[in-house]
Amino acid sequence: MTESPEARRRRWINLGELIALLALVVSALGVWIAWKSSNHDKPTEVVEQRSAVPLALRGTPDSDGQTLTIMPADPSHALQSLKVTIKGTSPIDVGSDGRLSASDVQAALQGREKEAKDVTHSVAVRIDARYVEAGNDRRGGGAYVLRYKWQGGGLFGGRSLRLVGLAR
Repeated sequence: MTESPEARRRRWINLGELIALLALVVSALGVWIAWKSSNHDKPTEVVEQRSAVPLALRGTPDSDGQTLTIMPADPSHALQSLKVTIKGTSPIDVGSDGRLSASDVQAALQGREKEAKDVTHSVAVRIDARYVEAGNDRRGGGAYVLRYKWQGGGLFGGRSLRLVGLAR
């Protein structure tokens, strides 16, 4: 029995309608799943968090080397207190202004007055600092090298220490 062209066309129309109906059901199921999962999700909050920056210090001598101003390299750090310790001596309390006096270092370096003058020498120091970063109190510091030189020491004058710089 041969099928007429009209019957064949109806069969193709029914098959097309069935495929369209199946596509509609699948897309409706996808929309329902997306809607259901979005009800449990909370809105995403984007918060900028700054990570803590470790304390790094730099030292700038004044014009004649009588004082060395020690300050944080990062401008977001605010110094609260600073202590400089030379091995074998008591700590030198520098304070929050960061001004280390050459006379304090000279007193701590007793016995080194015979070192060559007008030559830069160095000594290892330990620096302990309290500082504020982003409103939080923090502690930092570490091992640094303090550079200095001796000047004077003529017939009638004594030798004096001049601070040259601070390095990591």
